[in-house]
Amino acid sequence: MLSLLLAFLCGAISASAEPWKFGVMGDSQWTTADPGNANPYTVPLSIINQVNQEFIKARVKFVIAVGDLSDDGNDISEINRAKAAQPLIDAGIGFFPFRGNHETVGLNNSYGLSIFRSNYPQTQTGNFTKTDKQHFTVGDGFSSPIDVSADLNGMSYSFDYGDIKNKARFVIVDTWAMPSKVDKNQNGYAYGYTVNDQQAWISSRLDKISRKTDQVFVFSHQPLIAEGHQDTMFNGSANANPDWQNKFFASMQHNGVKFFICGHDHIHQRSIIASPDGTSHIEEIICASNSSKFYTPKPIDEPKWFGQKDRETSIAQERHSVGYSIYTVDGPCVTVDYYSDDHGNWMSDANFPNGAGKTDTGITPLFHFVKKESWSYSTNGREFLIPQGTSYAKVSDTFKGTIARILDGTNNSTERDGSLDTKGGVGRKLTKTVDTGWHEKQASLQSEHDTYLASNILYLTGMGDLGREQTDVYTLSISYHPDKLQPNDFKEGLFTLATKDGDGNWVNAVDNNSGGTKTFVAGSWKKGYALGTYGIDQRKKSVWAVINYNGNFAAARFAR
Repeated sequence: MLSLLLAFLCGAISASAEPWKFGVMGDSQWTTADPGNANPYTVPLSIINQVNQEFIKARVKFVIAVGDLSDDGNDISEINRAKAAQPLIDAGIGFFPFRGNHETVGLNNSYGLSIFRSNYPQTQTGNFTKTDKQHFTVGDGFSSPIDVSADLNGMSYSFDYGDIKNKARFVIVDTWAMPSKVDKNQNGYAYGYTVNDQQAWISSRLDKISRKTDQVFVFSHQPLIAEGHQDTMFNGSANANPDWQNKFFASMQHNGVKFFICGHDHIHQRSIIASPDGTSHIEEIICASNSSKFYTPKPIDEPKWFGQKDRETSIAQERHSVGYSIYTVDGPCVTVDYYSDDHGNWMSDANFPNGAGKTDTGITPLFHFVKKESWSYSTNGREFLIPQGTSYAKVSDTFKGTIARILDGTNNSTERDGSLDTKGGVGRKLTKTVDTGWHEKQASLQSEHDTYLASNILYLTGMGDLGREQTDVYTLSISYHPDKLQPNDFKEGLFTLATKDGDGNWVNAVDNNSGGTKTFVAGSWKKGYALGTYGIDQRKKSVWAVINYNGNFAAARFAR
């Protein structure tokens, strides 16, 4: 049911422009023996090929790979990784990678700069060539901070995608060593031009006035604060160069960046990260592994976090799984679907996939990818952080005369992440991010036989746990406008809080519940009403229902 419901959250409603999708895949390293000879030159083709097919089936427009494209960084390995993207290109899908730290460790190849630029000229032009020599272009407005250094051309880069009514900007920041600048710090990584060196260019590309796109996404290989790694993109640990961090965070927040997307950690992790000065916040999405390597979170009280872990609010986490994400851009709304294999719990490196002593160690299984979670944000909505054990009743939003409120319900989740402490702790409690967003209602009533929406359309996400379809039980209320409603419309079942079913038709919202008894109340909601109860409060001009799923909702009068 979850897949059917969320398919309509930000799609099929917009009348202005067609939604479109892009994919994001994590680090792709092969780090163990290869008895099946399926993963040459430290590139996990046996994993990449399976993920590629998922992107092709989903009809994404392009894929972004978040660095560490091979394990050893040698030229032949990087060439092999570029060839692995050709099935995407042959399907008319663009491929936009950037360097990770493993691209800087190759043997005498100038930190992988020349081979990267040779393999991926599209990072400067958006031009692609299929195997049959057909050409196509993905994106426009390509830019790099060449005023800082010509070496950054096509390494740090940005581009736009989408038509004028549904466009997004992508800003990719490469801080790794280059022939013209190398800084090897205490973490053992070879950095180049810093975030601070590039900040003027970053800010210019993010600028919400000049960019003329509703949506903007920022990428870099290293997290702002990671789970297993303790290095960052700020040339050191999480406490390094706080002034750089504050400027970078402030630039993102001021310009409407909602997601910072990265790799490096080989773990699916969503967090809200605060800047060192506490004035800016961003949702960080660390990508699941596309490798034979998986990391485990380090204890949160380890000294090398330098006390910075309190800047992180953990939202969702999945460890030891191969996964990928698909982003849907639909005007003001962005929805993310995270998929991973339904087995999970893979072992790492020499024990991949199932552990030492297994006869199939080193042989990649056939994955069965399933949707594990969906979440969203909207530029015309709001976000609410709901810790475990607290009420959802703070969730309230208004859009062009329609008021939506959660009247009752509690975050009853007991989920924790894997960030234990050194004394054997049980991990951090996960916080839910509940997001609202809106589309204006469809055309007005044409006849008494039409379904009529008496409110704008709310979409509501973030109330479920990873891997589970149903949410906590809660009561949702939406106001309605009484124009064109008749007294008979308020009879049982004719006018209700409504949602979309799997075929895209408006139905009574309680019909999509998991469990409960459908019960109509002519009047206001009262505490204690059970799952499946729904009603109309004519005094407050609102409809309400007790439900247990995320979805899109409106006040609707059904056909007579």
